[in-house]
Order: sequence, then C-alpha cells, then structure tokens
Amino acid sequence: MTDHPDLFTLFPAAEEIPAAHRLTLPLDQRRWLVDGELRTWDGPVQSVVSPIRLRGGGALSPCVLGSVPSLSETEALGALDAAVRAWDCGRGAWPTMPVEGRIRCVEEFVFRMGERRTEVINLLMWEIGKTLKDSEKEFDRTVEYVRDTIEALKELDRASSRFTIEQGILGQIRRAPLGVTLCMGPFNYPLNETFTTLIPALIMGNPVVFKPPKHGVLLFGPLLEAFRSAFPKGVVNTVYGEGRIVIPPLMSSGRLDAFAFIGTSRVANQLKQQHPKPHHLRSVLGLDAKNPAIVLPDADLDLAAAECVLGALSFNGQRCTALKILFVHSSVAEKFLEKLAAGVDALRPGMPWTPGAAITPLPEEGKTEKLAAFVDEARGFGARVVNPGGARACESLFTPAVVYPVDRRARLWNEEQFGPIVPVVPFGDVAEPLEYVVESDFGQQVSLFGNDPKALARLIDPLVNQVCRVNLNSQCQRGPDTFPFTGRKDSAEGTLSVTDALRVFTIRTLVAAKATGPNKAILKEILEKSHSRFLSTDFIF
Repeated sequence: MTDHPDLFTLFPAAEEIPAAHRLTLPLDQRRWLVDGELRTWDGPVQSVVSPIRLRGGGALSPCVLGSVPSLSETEALGALDAAVRAWDCGRGAWPTMPVEGRIRCVEEFVFRMGERRTEVINLLMWEIGKTLKDSEKEFDRTVEYVRDTIEALKELDRASSRFTIEQGILGQIRRAPLGVTLCMGPFNYPLNETFTTLIPALIMGNPVVFKPPKHGVLLFGPLLEAFRSAFPKGVVNTVYGEGRIVIPPLMSSGRLDAFAFIGTSRVANQLKQQHPKPHHLRSVLGLDAKNPAIVLPDADLDLAAAECVLGALSFNGQRCTALKILFVHSSVAEKFLEKLAAGVDALRPGMPWTPGAAITPLPEEGKTEKLAAFVDEARGFGARVVNPGGARACESLFTPAVVYPVDRRARLWNEEQFGPIVPVVPFGDVAEPLEYVVESDFGQQVSLFGNDPKALARLIDPLVNQVCRVNLNSQCQRGPDTFPFTGRKDSAEGTLSVTDALRVFTIRTLVAAKATGPNKAILKEILEKSHSRFLSTDFIF
C-alpha cells in the first residue's frame, strides 16, 4: 500500500493545530476510581496514541497523547470487591435508596459532567478521530440521554406507585435492581454508548464496574471526580488495562449479576462462557451487524444515493448501524453508482477540526492495511473501485471506496468491514437480497428504497422477522433514543432505549398479601410511616 502525497499534507504540523484544540501533553492519567476513592497508580502504564499523525521533517510521526494505568488482576478484583460491598446482597445503601435519592445523584453527576464538556470533546477528536461537530453531538446527545433517562424513571415509578387487587390478593409490583454490573463500551461512541448502559444500570440501583474502551480511554479522566463526588462509596468503580488480563477474573469470579457489553459477538461469547453460572448472569449486548440496503427499480435514486452515502460513511463507516452492503436492482445499478460515487468523492478528508471534513483518521492499528486487503480481494473476484478517489491511503487515513460488483466469495460479502468501504451488489430478483438477509448471521436493521407501497409491504413482512428495524427510504440508525434498539441472531441480546434500558437492568418484583383486615392495616402503617423504601405510593414530580 502506497502513501498518497495529497493525503500526507492533510496531517498537521504541530504549529498548525488550532489553539482551541491543542492539548498539553503528555496526559498521563494515574488515577482510577474504586470504593469511593481516586487512587494513584505507580505501576506499569499503557500508552495512548492518537490516530492523528504529526507532520514534520518530511515525515509523519505518531502523537503519543499520554498513558493510563495498566492494572492487574488484583486491582480488577479490588474494584469488584468494592461493588459487591456496595450491593451487600441487595441491602446496600444504593440498591435500597429511594428512587428520588438516586435521581438526585445522577442529576449532580450530569451537572458536573457538563462542566468538563470542552475537555471531553477535544479528547474525542484526538483519541478516535471524530470530527468536532460529531464530538460535540456525542457529548450533547449523551447529556440529553441522561436527562431523558431521569424523566423516564420518574414516569416508570409513577406507574408503579399503586397497589393492585386481584382475586383477593393485594400486591405492589415495582422494578428491583439485578446486582453488580460490568459495563464495557465501544471505541466508536466511547462516551455515548458506554453511558447508554452505565447510567440506566446505576439509576436503577445496580453498583457498577466499568472498563473504558482501548480507544477513547483518556476522555473518562475528566469525569472521574464527578463520579466520585456524585455517587456513594463503591457504587461506581473503574478498571483500566488490558481487557484479556482484567476482565476474565471478574467474569470467572461468578460475582457479576449483569454484563453490559457493546463490541463483537466473538469477544462477548468468550467472556460470557467464563462465568461459572451462565443462567445467573443477565447480559445486555450490542454486537456485530452487516446492515444491507435494498434499492428497488422504482426508487428515487437521488434520495437513495444521498441516504446511502450518509448511512455507509458517517464517522468513516465505524458504526454498528452503518449500511455495510448495498443491493441495487440491475436496471438502475449504473445510474445509482454514478450518483453514489459522486456523493462519496464529495466527502472531504481532513483532521477532526478541519471545517467540512467528513473522512478522518482511523484509530485502530493496522486498519488501513486491512481495508486495502478487503478491496484487493474483491478486485480479485472481479470487482472494481467505482469512484476515482477511492481506496487511497496514508498512515491512518483511508479514502472511502465504492466497490462493485462484490462477489459472494469476497469477505466484503458477509464480514463487517467497520470502515469506509461501500460494497455494492446488483440483483435481478428481490429474492436475492432477501436470501442474503435470511442467511446472514446478523439481524440488526435494513434500509428499503422504493415507492411502490405493495412492493415495499411484501418486503417489510418477511424482513421484520429477520431484523429489528426496517427503515423506509432512509439510512439505518439508532435514534431517536426513545425507539427500541436491538437485533436478532448474533447482533444483540436485550433491548436498549431510554425506557427499555431501565427495564433491562432490573427485574419485576412484588410484595403480595391476602386482602385481610390485619394485612391491610400492616401495609397502611408501612406506607404512612415510610417504614419501607420499596413499598411506597409516593408520586415523584
């Protein structure tokens, strides 16, 4: 793979970095949060290297941002011990705290989080190469998600603040926490997707151990003090280091009650198998996807091409909800490819802070080489790169490539590329893309482009039994956060959304009694004198 000189010049010299986005390096983070304390680490560390290279002396050099603790099994188990103590078999201060109290803690946290907005946004750009606009969006969307979660919990609690009488039995049904929860987020949305599991787990009363992703790890440093001050001792605990070292001891201990993970199905399977009580562990997983688009002959090709460009290449295609393969009817394939290629080549490469930049450096080591290998293999099976500017690389930059026609023998056919490659496949009969969806190991979403209501309906009915979201004339996406987000097959386990996440980290629990006079009197006194934190008819405003 040859470095392209026009891409080389896009990387900045140190003095060319805008003052607002310069970092004072190195950012050597030595603290981690455990048992309510910010402890200082003086052992081995992991270097954090930016995908942004620095230009100087006619060459590009890596930019080492800093380092984080490389904890051992001992420290990981110490964090777990703290969470287990905070849980205390369900008797701890956090799981028994009234809902209003937990809400106040989360409100304090999100307020303190807002004070570190600029730092976190800059670190998102430097650590994972996300554009300034998208980094701002990720931070602000996360804050909005937390606030929406608070409101959803209030509504859920209001609905539970009543007694039911059935067949002479009095009962109050509420949601109770599961227990000690391990949360692990992905690098592509390190803040947002970590918090879409972490915050619901916390606010519902579960003490948490969370491990930041390898890429996007420093950005949690500015938030550690907010976690420490907002939550009781042992409720939030962090673990840093090599996942293969610090995570297996947590799983094999058997003391985890819930596991929230967003990543690959291969890693999730390995970790779940290490828990000695598989039926004890509740898993919430967001995993791989190979979301297809199906462009029918009567589709609005301008709309379809525009949506596919956004759907396939937003944040360099590094989204589980990205369109990963496009099926286009043969009768419109050439016209569609022309429009698609023009839209793709219009995407401007640059640094995250460059105005208008849409293609930015990739954080994973060796990613550009892997992407080039995908393209070369597809070429070997008869494909070509349609857009003139596609598949050029320099260090961590890779220009998006429209590859057509992709043969089923190529890895691009069924392997998730998670990067800026757009595989396109022609079809003559709609049964062909339907067969692809049925045979796929994944079942998250699909996009349909067409204008015939009957033809679309004939596709919708079988597809809803293969994937969990069918998008009409629009790209695949997660939002809005009030919609359920899940997948079939190897794509997910459990459902996430603002409301669903509150349910998935809890279990319905009830207190019941025969509706006799003495029992009614007992329940009345418990409620009137607030003897119980579970039994309550309080209405949260």
